[in-house]
Amino acid sequence: MRCFTVLGPSQSGKTTLVRQLAALDGGTARSEAAGHVTASTFDFMGERWCALDHAGGPDFVPMAAGPLMAADAAVLCVPADPAAAMLSAPYLRLLEASGTPTLVFINRIDAPAGRVRDIVAALQAYTGTALVLRQIPIREGSTVVGAVDLISERAWRYREGQPSTLVAMPDTERDRETEARSELLEHMSDFDDGLLEQLIEDRIPAAGTLYAIAARELAQSVVTPVFLGSALHMNGVHRLMKALRHEAPRPGILRERLAGPGGEAPAAVAFHAQMRRHLGKAVFLRALDDGLAGGGRLAAGGVGGLAAVGGGSAGPLAAGEVAVAVKSDQLVAGRALTAEAMLPAPAWAVGRPPMLIRLLAPESDRDDARLAAALARLQEIEPSMTVTADEETGTPALAVQGPMHLRQVLASLADDFGLTVTARPRSGVWRETIANQVEVRYRHKKQTGGAGQFAEVALTVAPQARGAGFAFGETVKGGTVPRNYFPSVEAGAQDALARGPLGFPVVDLSVTLSDGKFHAVDSSDHAFRTAGRMGVREALEKAGPVLLQGIERVSIHVPSATSGALVSLISTLKGQVLGFDRDPGCRGWDLFRALLPGAATDELLQALAGATQGTAWVETEFDHFEEVYGREAETVSRARLEALAGG
Repeated sequence: MRCFTVLGPSQSGKTTLVRQLAALDGGTARSEAAGHVTASTFDFMGERWCALDHAGGPDFVPMAAGPLMAADAAVLCVPADPAAAMLSAPYLRLLEASGTPTLVFINRIDAPAGRVRDIVAALQAYTGTALVLRQIPIREGSTVVGAVDLISERAWRYREGQPSTLVAMPDTERDRETEARSELLEHMSDFDDGLLEQLIEDRIPAAGTLYAIAARELAQSVVTPVFLGSALHMNGVHRLMKALRHEAPRPGILRERLAGPGGEAPAAVAFHAQMRRHLGKAVFLRALDDGLAGGGRLAAGGVGGLAAVGGGSAGPLAAGEVAVAVKSDQLVAGRALTAEAMLPAPAWAVGRPPMLIRLLAPESDRDDARLAAALARLQEIEPSMTVTADEETGTPALAVQGPMHLRQVLASLADDFGLTVTARPRSGVWRETIANQVEVRYRHKKQTGGAGQFAEVALTVAPQARGAGFAFGETVKGGTVPRNYFPSVEAGAQDALARGPLGFPVVDLSVTLSDGKFHAVDSSDHAFRTAGRMGVREALEKAGPVLLQGIERVSIHVPSATSGALVSLISTLKGQVLGFDRDPGCRGWDLFRALLPGAATDELLQALAGATQGTAWVETEFDHFEEVYGREAETVSRARLEALAGG
């Protein structure tokens, strides 16, 4: 079985293209949808094929790494519009990084929004791999009615719902065909000395030789051929499928690409997974060696069972075949597998970190444990999401790629785990500190019959430099407070820092125990801990509380065409631009750096989606805390205290 992945922007016609490819030989495709991947198996010209249709949308771009790991080649389906080229930029970036042999299919060529040359030029701005036209359109007026193949130099006229028919090349296209073919051969000769020699000597290379060169250069990912058509009308679909059949590498090449760092040859690749109610984890596999079967071994564990795509059991798999493994929890999507190990994921397949964070709460408080277990299970199949605990509330903090990915996760929690969950944004990272040094004396005295409680402490509470944290010291003389109670006073002081007068954790201050009193009978660790806590709380009220907001260092990966708009955007969000440079490893991309209040991260993501058509993404890391004063501080503190009172 041979396998290819179809990917591209939303609404580019990927699913229609896969459906039409699968119907070329008149058979019935077997399909299975699993989240953002749909696998379809079909026959074409005596060979078995599997097409992996990857969902469009910027949130799902990082998740395309898994299907690409299982593919002999990829088809990038793009709109026939130069202005839409930026939507394809993230896919071109991933395809180039992965080295996956790629064919570009310009879809809906019957209604283009620009010249084909302009479309290719716009796409070329985002990849260092040469994009070369393999066809040029035949036009009647402003309508595209067919295409000329630049290698065979034959013309084909489109027919509605049927393969194209061979026609004589129109005289109006001869000059354009000659020019376009010369450009194609020049690009191909850049990587083939024999072809270059023929061109220098004005010898006409044979079509068979050119097809062989095209296949080799596609396998080496040095040239990306560009084809034309309209999937909805079956135009150009047969030509694309024939190119896949004759030029896409065979499965053995994929096995070499996925070999481990020590040369270990994988037996299979796990490229996708889904959690299924009442069944558990289902892992989509592609065998890279003959003989994989239920009861066999992969990744140091047993393969519970194998199901064919679309249902039914699967027997021992031949190299290249695709199946779904169940009851094989040791398998992880996005990894190549030997019988006894999972090989490290390629660097390009690790993906980008998730950038949208939401705090999750189940509809019923009794479902907290179920939610934690469900999220842990989802992490097994969703390497592009992470789950941590919110520092302040302890509630699960889910980090995903974007709003579409969030909807998918919430739907899975509801459908597969029976959990209704609400998701709310974080309000940023807030802390508070103090502005002044104060001294307090606090006495804790309690008598309720029997042994009482007594402790008295004199404390000096002082601000520290930003980022210095908490420090405790003592200058007690004369044994007014026995040394064995010092740790209790320190513990009480730290208890008080959990929530300050403004409602947030308190940072960057020191507490010094200078004096106190104790009672031989009524003093205890508990009494001194209480005195330390209450004394520091009193000091915090008097020391001039100051609100601090977390400042994030953000790195924005953005197409160069839109990076200029980010300067005013960052300023609007009260951020500070640090600069931007060309991304040295990715053509057409910039790396934009800034400092931004953590509370503005959600606004940044929303604004970026509009400004860059969803193509940019953000990496963040905490940088420092910064003081906030005036009305903004009052508003934030009031909202926090009201929330705490309501909770």
